[in-house]
Amino acid sequence: MSSDKIILEGMNFYGYHGVSDAERELGQRFVVDLEAHADTTAAGLSDQLRDSVSYTLMYRAVKEVVEGPPHRLLEAVAEAIATRILASFDVEAVRVRVRKPHVPIKGGVIGSAAVEIFREK
Repeated sequence: MSSDKIILEGMNFYGYHGVSDAERELGQRFVVDLEAHADTTAAGLSDQLRDSVSYTLMYRAVKEVVEGPPHRLLEAVAEAIATRILASFDVEAVRVRVRKPHVPIKGGVIGSAAVEIFREK
């Protein structure tokens, strides 16, 4: 696997994922970080987009998942993103982190709840 990575951090979306009815009805903000492992040598040498993976298209793929049909668990959102990126782009592996900021829990609020997964082709 290549040690090169294309990294998209802090992608913010509004989605309707969650276990509770309120989360699925009202929605909330989700923050996604993506690392895509791909050999970037050709792009580095040619300086041509055709030799790289489009950050814009990867962003749009993540957006479609997060703003698309709801999932109950963050794990399912992360898995759907990883599956989409691996199937749609010339990458070897992905690391996906999905966060819900300012999560209310009984007795307080935490800064965020997150899931991070790593998947390879």
